[in-house]
Amino acid sequence: MQNLIIVSAVTLAMASMASMPASLHSDPVLVRAVLDGDTIDVAGVGRVRLLGIDAPELAHGHDTAAPFAYEAREKLIELVLHRWVRLEADAERLDGYNRHLAYVVREDGLFVNAALLREGLARVTARVPLTRLSELRRAEADAQASRRGMWGQAAPVHPPSYTRRRKSTL
Repeated sequence: MQNLIIVSAVTLAMASMASMPASLHSDPVLVRAVLDGDTIDVAGVGRVRLLGIDAPELAHGHDTAAPFAYEAREKLIELVLHRWVRLEADAERLDGYNRHLAYVVREDGLFVNAALLREGLARVTARVPLTRLSELRRAEADAQASRRGMWGQAAPVHPPSYTRRRKSTL
């Protein structure tokens, strides 16, 4: 009789767990690469776009990089490359390029998305309501008030090797 009660309790607990939403927090995962100022490659997950922020774009093809694009990438490398992080999902899970969307939190608790904003190396972008939007906006406001990064300094001038110019056809 006692075994039947235990089996029933375990079955009931398992059934209630199955109806719960999947965890919004990942186990620690290793960052294998930083692709740009707001995209990383994570072992076992693939490409992850930092949710709620937009860093300046790097050069693609014949385009030139946006101001602070290289600084944003370098800062993200400094913060997460070859480190263990946790990914926190929100309402949107994938973007239009099939990248995972997540808040990135280092094992020491640093909220990476907000750290980039606080340095003035990204701006807040939110197309849907986000759980941590107020925290992101506070970090951006801090950078603006302190005139850090894109909010106050002159755009960096990179050596010619950073850009490609189209040859004139004249």
